[in-house]
Amino acid sequence: MAARETQGAAAGGEEDCEGNHSEAGGVSYEDSKDCILEPLSLPESPGGTTALEGSPSVPCIFCEEHFPMDEQDKLLKHMIIEHKMVIADVKLVADFQRYILYWRKRFTEQPITDFCSVIRINSTAPLEEQDNYFLLCDVLPEDRLLREELQKQRLKEILEQQQQERNDNNFHGICMFCNEEFFGNRSVLLNHMAREHAFNIGLPDNIVNCNEFLCTLQKKLDNLQCLYCEKTFRDKNTLKDHMRKKQHRRINPKNREYDRFYVINYLELGKSWEEVQLEDDRELLDHQEDDWSDWEERPDSAVCLFCEKQAETIEKLCIHMEDAHEFDLLKIKSELGLNFYQQVKLVNFIRRQIHQCRCYGCHVKFQSKAELRTHMEEAKHTSLLPERKTWDQPEYYFPTYENDTLLCTLSDSESDLTAQEQNGNITIISEDVSKLHALKQSSILNQLLLQEGLKN
Repeated sequence: MAARETQGAAAGGEEDCEGNHSEAGGVSYEDSKDCILEPLSLPESPGGTTALEGSPSVPCIFCEEHFPMDEQDKLLKHMIIEHKMVIADVKLVADFQRYILYWRKRFTEQPITDFCSVIRINSTAPLEEQDNYFLLCDVLPEDRLLREELQKQRLKEILEQQQQERNDNNFHGICMFCNEEFFGNRSVLLNHMAREHAFNIGLPDNIVNCNEFLCTLQKKLDNLQCLYCEKTFRDKNTLKDHMRKKQHRRINPKNREYDRFYVINYLELGKSWEEVQLEDDRELLDHQEDDWSDWEERPDSAVCLFCEKQAETIEKLCIHMEDAHEFDLLKIKSELGLNFYQQVKLVNFIRRQIHQCRCYGCHVKFQSKAELRTHMEEAKHTSLLPERKTWDQPEYYFPTYENDTLLCTLSDSESDLTAQEQNGNITIISEDVSKLHALKQSSILNQLLLQEGLKN
């Protein structure tokens, strides 16, 4: 049978393919195995164990051995060692189980050589030391068609799952950063983490298998592992400080473990989200015009310290805070003589207190920001700052929100003072140039130059 055709003692040596064969000399048996195989993370323990009863499993294409679905590499290793069979680009197969079952049936109907390229190793050695390996890849039209059909079926299933999650209002989740519970649609939790903790994993409508995704991230945090650099820390507080200070409240885009949670990775066979996005960019570049006269840059808006109001300039924002909240940032800066870094610490201090729903004037904590804002405005606590030693601390060098545009607009120069403040106490007297010769003789510059000459 086809399975028996693949058997034979493997021996080291060169590689030769006739018709479907190629040749390479001076390679040992161990090296030739490395040349044939694609990079795989094969376990060290030998394969061939029977899968546990009741667990999803995949059979070998040639024999009756079964392997658990999550031990795919063991099956691949088994087929290479026992049956001299290699599957190319196996990681691009959308449904590995159906793929294996399809070829298991086909190999019972026709010889394996009708489907696979034959690779002969050690071709210059004696005949008994030569051996054949079989390569199954999408160069074969039937294999290519199978992979495309599996991809289409997987995409259909993913889109159905995504639609179900989008319409599901029975979602229940807990924020990974503040342990607040959320009910209803998954977007409520995802939007909360993006808005309140600057942790954005993408638009909810672009994510699939959301529960599994959140569990994966939570497990990493429980193991004290940073989600971005993936380093492990000694305790939870150290991890939280690291992710905040290094701005690592985001996932590692190079970690392929997360690819299965984004719909874009299922759109086209054999292409990652990066390749699909690159094609979209190229298409835009091919059709773009050189005329940029209608380009309008959207300015970044700074957010009020006490509410959700946004303004395009710090002047407008300061006017709003003074009118709506009786908080005069420029006056406080002037009275306390704050330099740039002290302003940064003051802003970050206020941001953190407001985020924690705590009044910095009386230290009372409230249930919501709305209650806190009402209290501070009624009690006139917005301008009641604590002692400088409370907020002028190194910990407030680090922003409470990583995208806080207000920090970028602060300045310790005199340019933000009004013209009246700058020039109000300065009298400017013009020089009388009617007697130019006498002016030159009595000029202070001449006196300074004369004194400098005498010193030298």
